[in-house]
Amino acid sequence: MFAYLSIHLGMDKNKSVSIGILFSIIGIVLFSAKAVMVKLAYVYHIDSISLLLFRMIFAFPFYLAIALWKKPANPQNIKKQDFLWVFLFGFLGYYLASFFDFEGLRFIKAGLERIILFIYPTIVVILSWFFFKKKLTKHQLIAILITYVGVVITFWNEISANTSDVYWGSFLIFLSAFTYASYLVGSGWLIPKFGVIPFTAYSMLVSTFCVVVHYSFVRDFDLFNYPIPVYILGFCMAFFSTFIPSFLVSEAINRLGASTFSIFGSLGPVSTIILAYFFLGEQISGIQLLGMLIVIFGVYLVSKKNKEA
Repeated sequence: MFAYLSIHLGMDKNKSVSIGILFSIIGIVLFSAKAVMVKLAYVYHIDSISLLLFRMIFAFPFYLAIALWKKPANPQNIKKQDFLWVFLFGFLGYYLASFFDFEGLRFIKAGLERIILFIYPTIVVILSWFFFKKKLTKHQLIAILITYVGVVITFWNEISANTSDVYWGSFLIFLSAFTYASYLVGSGWLIPKFGVIPFTAYSMLVSTFCVVVHYSFVRDFDLFNYPIPVYILGFCMAFFSTFIPSFLVSEAINRLGASTFSIFGSLGPVSTIILAYFFLGEQISGIQLLGMLIVIFGVYLVSKKNKEA
């Protein structure tokens, strides 16, 4: 969509790169706002699966339209069993990862959630080494250790009277990062067949189905008795923190390349912490700020070495 407009407006290369940078920043900030919206919704005593259902229901029409409109990139290479793999990776990457994330946010701050989630590139490297025997260099190993030292430093100040809650919430967020990394590692061979946009749309539709099934087992579809702000937040999560940034990021990668785009990834934890400070009143100490910077540095090194390998 954005690429089509760019061609017909005759944008030169420099302007295209500038817009790619703008798309990167806006997309990452919108993605990172999701955690803040979840925390705001929890004020109204909604449970995680109900809130996740609202997010998926509101996003469903948009992704269904994309799935019907955007055809697979290489349909001649798609086999029937590939759709089973799409279902599996949609289950892992968008249902399980989202559920663990929403559930974990019940117990920890939005800023800490984003920092833990940000370690997923290190998990991608480890899983690629374990399952696909991709070389794990000494530099990558050191970068991974640096990343986890940063997480421990950030986490340290969170241990208080509610230690068990912090441990459990952090573990759930780690599971979210792990399942999302598994999705990235496992689905890489499918994406060239379907194309990024159709594959994302199909995965989101699978996730919606899984959320509805999950909800049907634990709730009774009493969806109309929540305060109005819950529905507003659910729509905002679906449209502004899911649908819009997914395409902004895709177009940013198209304009800048994955390597350049990854540089802007560090804005995620920073923007979440800033938004959480203003909208949730979350505070961050000097030691946590140091930990966050160490995590960002470690992930940057991991990503850099991974692309060079």
